[in-house]
Amino acid sequence: MPDASFELTQVTAAYFRRPGMPEPMPQVRDAEQNYCTQEWHATLQSLYWAIGERWLNPPHLIALAENKIYQLTLANSLGFMIPDTLVSNDPLAIKKFADRGQIVGKPLRNAVVTGGNRERVLFTTRVSVDEETDADSIKACPMILQREIRKKFDVRVTVVGEQVFAATIDSQTDPATEVDWRRMSKAGLGHAVYQLPKAMADRCIALTRKLGLRFGAIDFVLDQDGQLWFLEINPNGQWGWIETRTGHPIAAAIVSELERIANA
Repeated sequence: MPDASFELTQVTAAYFRRPGMPEPMPQVRDAEQNYCTQEWHATLQSLYWAIGERWLNPPHLIALAENKIYQLTLANSLGFMIPDTLVSNDPLAIKKFADRGQIVGKPLRNAVVTGGNRERVLFTTRVSVDEETDADSIKACPMILQREIRKKFDVRVTVVGEQVFAATIDSQTDPATEVDWRRMSKAGLGHAVYQLPKAMADRCIALTRKLGLRFGAIDFVLDQDGQLWFLEINPNGQWGWIETRTGHPIAAAIVSELERIANA
């Protein structure tokens, strides 16, 4: 709101949920717009730091936790099963990796490609490498490559404080979502409550804590033998559709955790 103000001391708990970048006032000239935007951004960053431990997830730790290589390293140290993984832009190394079985590829950081008049989303995709593959396209930038795990279901685990909510996503009923269920509307796939083993639930809480977070949305593959394979954790992931489809009380858990922070 224009001209609104508040005391930071009055903030007892806060939920950082993807705020947009500040926009300069319309009377600011083009040459100074970027400068003003960056100054406002720096000011907001200072305010975020001032809130300190009262965040559900501190913004600077969200940024660190989004690093997929860091996630995989921590998950491995905690004993999660992780698909064989290669991060590379070396055509020979990638071909050797692909020769041992079907692999999938995904971006390290940015899943959206903009250019011209269109925007593309980079989903996890099966990757094939042979003598006809354009080596220069591989060399352009690194990517994450992993051995494909034959799925029974995808599993989304939402951690809120000490509470853990798990749900299966029936991604294998549609060829378009076999590799990445995000290719289709979430409402179009079957969802069900999943009873996560306690040891795995404790491990999910431990990973979230190791990242300095109180909330995390973790993606797994449940294979044909009933084994869970860790893919990644989203420190600011969506959860509303999971609550709608399964009845998991995630919103109430977030409110409860914010109240606990406020009263600590």
